[in-house]
This record gives sequence, C-alpha cells and structure tokens, in this order.
Amino acid sequence: MTVPTWTVVHAAWDDPEVRALTVAQQVELRARYGGGSEPGTPPSAADVAVVLLARDADGAPVGCGALRPLEPGAAELKRMYVVPEARGRGVSRQLLAALEAAARDRGWTTVRLETGPRQPEAIGLYESAGYRPIAAFGVYVDEPDAGCSLYYERVLDPG
Repeated sequence: MTVPTWTVVHAAWDDPEVRALTVAQQVELRARYGGGSEPGTPPSAADVAVVLLARDADGAPVGCGALRPLEPGAAELKRMYVVPEARGRGVSRQLLAALEAAARDRGWTTVRLETGPRQPEAIGLYESAGYRPIAAFGVYVDEPDAGCSLYYERVLDPG
C-alpha cells in the first residue's frame, strides 16, 4: 500500500498558490466547454468560508477546494481542482474528505455542488463519495444554461 505523499492545509482564498490553481482550473474548464463564462456566482474572498490546499512531499501545491455557505446547515463546494500531473493518486479524494470534515466542523450537514457533463472524472469522484444528483439549487435555478450543468448533494454523516 502506498502512503500518500501530500498534505492538506488551510489557506486563504487570495493566497497566490490558491489563485494559480483556481486560474488553471478555469482555463481547463473553458477548454473543455469551448470558452464562455461559468454558471452561478464566482466565489470570492468575501463569500468563501473554507479554502484547503493540497501540497506534495516537496511542498508544491497540487490541488485546492473551497466551501461557500449557502443556507443554514448547507455549503457549496467550489473550485475543487488537482493539477494534471497529480491526478489518479488519491489527492482529490483526500481533499474532498478534508472539505467535508471542515463542513462538519462548521455545523454544515449538507454539501452541494455544480459540475458539468464534460467532467467525467469529477462526476465519478462525487458519485463514488456518496453525492447524489439533485435539481439546480440557489443561484443556479435562474441560470439561462442551468440545463447544461449537473448538480449534486451529499448529506454528511456525523463526524
């Protein structure tokens, strides 16, 4: 059994390493979807409550993810991303588990997310982690392209 060679740490939304990862994520998504803008309201330092950064054994950033509060008891997963060279090694699974633990620590019992049909890796991760398809939620309900997105939710087990 291989022992993970990365760590997950708290970070700030405007941390330069987090910004670099979120920019890379958006570049990749725009390439997959042929440009355009993202659905919903882009996350910001003012509305993101939790930001986690995954680092490899050398301390280099390899992934990130964030949580934005929705309504009492619920948060939205934002900007989950792992650099291509670190994929397939369990980084995203560990990052997702750490984000869910952070949600529990804040009393959030439900995590929701928006993803797209051209992200089969993300869909596979979320479904294997217990996320179930739901209808559009929050700001996504009124999105003109809401039908082009996929929405998921997981009710968290008590820690």
